[in-house]
Amino acid sequence: MRRRMQGLAVVTSNLSPLPVCGDGPQARPSKESVAFHLQSCRKGGMEDEHEPPLQPRTQFQGRVLLLTICAAGIGGTFQFGYNLSIINAPTSHIQEFTNETWRMRTGQPLPDHLVPLVWSLIVSLYPVGGLLGALLAGPLAITLGRKKSLLVNNIFVVAAATLFGFSRRADSFEMIMLGRLLVGVSAGVSMNVQPMYLGESAPKELRGAVAMTSAIFTALGIVMGQVVGLRELLGGPQAWPLLLASCLVPGVLQLASLPLLPESPRYLLIDRGDSEACLAALQRLRGPADLAEELAELERERAACQGRRARRPWELFRDRALRRQVASLVVLGGALELCGNDAVYAYASAVFSQARIPMEKVQYAAIGTGGCELLAALLSCVVIERVGRRMLLMVGYGLMTCWGTVFTAALCLQSSLPWMPYLAMSCVFAFILSFGIGPAGVTGILATELFDQMARPAAYMVCGTLMWTMLFLVGLGFPFIMEGLSHFLYVPFLCVCVCGAVYTGFFLPETRGKSFVDISEELHRLNFPGVEPGPRVDRREVIRSTEL
Repeated sequence: MRRRMQGLAVVTSNLSPLPVCGDGPQARPSKESVAFHLQSCRKGGMEDEHEPPLQPRTQFQGRVLLLTICAAGIGGTFQFGYNLSIINAPTSHIQEFTNETWRMRTGQPLPDHLVPLVWSLIVSLYPVGGLLGALLAGPLAITLGRKKSLLVNNIFVVAAATLFGFSRRADSFEMIMLGRLLVGVSAGVSMNVQPMYLGESAPKELRGAVAMTSAIFTALGIVMGQVVGLRELLGGPQAWPLLLASCLVPGVLQLASLPLLPESPRYLLIDRGDSEACLAALQRLRGPADLAEELAELERERAACQGRRARRPWELFRDRALRRQVASLVVLGGALELCGNDAVYAYASAVFSQARIPMEKVQYAAIGTGGCELLAALLSCVVIERVGRRMLLMVGYGLMTCWGTVFTAALCLQSSLPWMPYLAMSCVFAFILSFGIGPAGVTGILATELFDQMARPAAYMVCGTLMWTMLFLVGLGFPFIMEGLSHFLYVPFLCVCVCGAVYTGFFLPETRGKSFVDISEELHRLNFPGVEPGPRVDRREVIRSTEL
């Protein structure tokens, strides 16, 4: 064991600057020079004539990336989906608790028109907290790093679970409001930092599939929230405080597992300049794989980012070199929330009732909707590296347009034909499947792949702010859309789906199997047609022989 540690120390200490081809800090190290560099390091400290080369512990190291995905996801996007869905089960119980609490304080029941208002405030504080968390995620990711940001984020979860658990004993519905705000902040941070962390830690051949796990954990959280919220479990009139406080369990699991796993190698090398820690993280994440090519790409990224500071969100909109990236982020990020998936979830219970499903069985049918999204996310994770990002987005939005059209026709004809409610119910499941195949997961990858290391945290802040703002506005305006458009409520969402498919087909570049540097060069050609990217001048370098 001591010999193995000494060998690793020699490798990391011998990481001298790599030979490069060309001039300037953006020059590319050749693969041959990197391979020779690593071989010389190994020969210098890890092999001798009496001992065979060091063999990594394949069985352990092969699981590190999977464990990293699970540890980040269980306390990350899983929390978002879980807390989004568990609030539906105790609706009537929390409204009764609010009314009783007000009566105890004032001697009079809460006026009828204020009961739904207080409930709407409890629900809407979740996206408000998410907006605050999205704004907080960028500075946290830059200052603390990706992994530590996810760990520190659990402070909000612990505080929220404590407020939920003691709210009924304290006779305070205000504690529920504050808890929803805090758990929303936690969701806002994790929704931004988790895909950033996983996208930077994954090899380029698996980057799409690994980033898609964020959507898988979101769907898994929705399903688990629906299951735990059943009346037979924690959805009863006495157990609802425990239901809301159960968000503590995923947080504790993350706190117990994530500290044992490595930080993002790109953050360690490019942001912190720690080549030894970067190499150690890569060796743990990749196992026995050859790291020469990936180290060369990391050096190219570091050279491209050298001498630059982290971008601020408003600077993204003023930089012409980021024009295509920002437009794609805004258009497709807005389409994700305005495509009508949340509207289908909200309308599902009414559709199930019209399909003559008994009211006591509707909650089980609702679990099927979450299961459809989970199944579609798993399928998308399997095929994304084969068919690409653009194809999944175009197919997803195209199918959503088709099923949304049939859904609108079924709503209009449900009183004329007895089988139309069943067609509408089928459209609900088909629409959610189509959403999970493409937009649900692929949209979250865009900020990781379209922006470089210096602009990525700011891009996630912009994307998160847009997402949570749209989520709040849709939740606020959907009841009025239902009342005003009746059976044609889905027409505005259909227009958004069409726009998402068209924009993806004409303007979004394919990033499958490409390194971050290759993607940046392709986007540079799209933003500046006819102008090839040249070497970046590093103002910090000084040639000592000519220094005055």
